[in-house]
Amino acid sequence: MGLFYAMVTIYREQGLRVVIFTNDHVPAHVHLFGSGQVKINLTGPDGRPELVWAEGMKQSDVRRAMKLVARRQEDFLERWKEIHG
Repeated sequence: MGLFYAMVTIYREQGLRVVIFTNDHVPAHVHLFGSGQVKINLTGPDGRPELVWAEGMKQSDVRRAMKLVARRQEDFLERWKEIHG
């Protein structure tokens, strides 16, 4: 039997779905799905969100995703803590 990884959608805005996987690892991060997907650490070395990778997403959508995570950073960190302890 394979591993089960649940995705919790924590936010939606302008065609982007923000997800945290329940069986994920640190550092705290989110995945955003839209025209492709990105993974963004919620706290990079300078304290701001940090892009880890992008796949199949237009640059303009990646920028939009980064701005969204920066704006909602505290809320998303709180949700990460609720899910992962």
